[in-house]
Amino acid sequence: MITLASTITPSMIWGTFLGLVVAFAIPLILVAYGGMFSEHSGIVNIALEGIMVIGAMTSSMISHQFDAQVKAGAIQPWLAMFIAIIASGLAGALFSLLLSFASNRLKADQTIAGTAINIMAPAIFLIGSTAINDGVETDWITLPTWSTFSPTNFGITGKSFFRSFSVNTICIETTFFALVLIPLMAFILYRTRFGLRLRSCGEHPEASASLGLNVFAYRYAGVTISGFLAGIGGTAYVLASTSDVYGDVAGIGFLALAVMIFGNWNAIKIIGAAFFFAFFKTLGNMTTTLGASDNAFLKALVSFPRAEIIYALLPYIVTLIVLIFTSKHSQAPKAEGTPFDISRRS
Repeated sequence: MITLASTITPSMIWGTFLGLVVAFAIPLILVAYGGMFSEHSGIVNIALEGIMVIGAMTSSMISHQFDAQVKAGAIQPWLAMFIAIIASGLAGALFSLLLSFASNRLKADQTIAGTAINIMAPAIFLIGSTAINDGVETDWITLPTWSTFSPTNFGITGKSFFRSFSVNTICIETTFFALVLIPLMAFILYRTRFGLRLRSCGEHPEASASLGLNVFAYRYAGVTISGFLAGIGGTAYVLASTSDVYGDVAGIGFLALAVMIFGNWNAIKIIGAAFFFAFFKTLGNMTTTLGASDNAFLKALVSFPRAEIIYALLPYIVTLIVLIFTSKHSQAPKAEGTPFDISRRS
């Protein structure tokens, strides 16, 4: 949530803006990396949206379990959130096995299987939220106040650019996970034997099988890693954007797929694409704050009629335009979306 002091200065707005860009870019990168691993193995993962919901639900439920202990001082907030984030990744990995099973074992259409999982996730969330709220049927889970860190946790006071930036920077543990996981995943994909074999299964599974590789095992691994990253991405998104977790993530999973395609399934390009989309997403969210500034330039950005609606649509309009112009040059893994049948091995 955007929270600013009553006196808004341009430096505070720019700090908030950049903080939100980082906050939205991190879950986009994590989830897009998840899609990249899955598709490089040969499985199209449309289910990223649903996996994010399950990850967010799990971390919020775990944080509720630690709430009393944190308030009593029995466990540090950062450690409780660390455990919750790991749990969200594991829950995402487990949930993604449904897609792996349907795609590998049942040879189901991967797009339809992913869509079914996306529909299933909110229903599972409803069960979880009802359990957390003592049997009262609700469609949200309120995060404990300690789950996100405020500037005062780090001794940052006053009205400054850095304070405004840190208000909207996501939970420090999630940022830590991103800083570790992003280079680690890129290294695994491009600099290890596992990564080379995984990519070969998405390019030419028959040839890979002829060399003795277990294509099914690598595809299971790719989707499981995808689920782990998407689960953590779900937690990163809710910590950056809201104090209540709902049974959806506002289309961020699908936006991450667009980031992956725009980034041409390349780990480095995906990072640039994520910040590009995060910029427009943040611009859409900041219209009210921009209008509250005394700065003439910032006021001019939102001075036209229905500016808030137009800016809210921007991320999705930009997504469509970018995909129209870049889809011709996309180099997707050749065998993605195609069920592997060992009997057809050449």
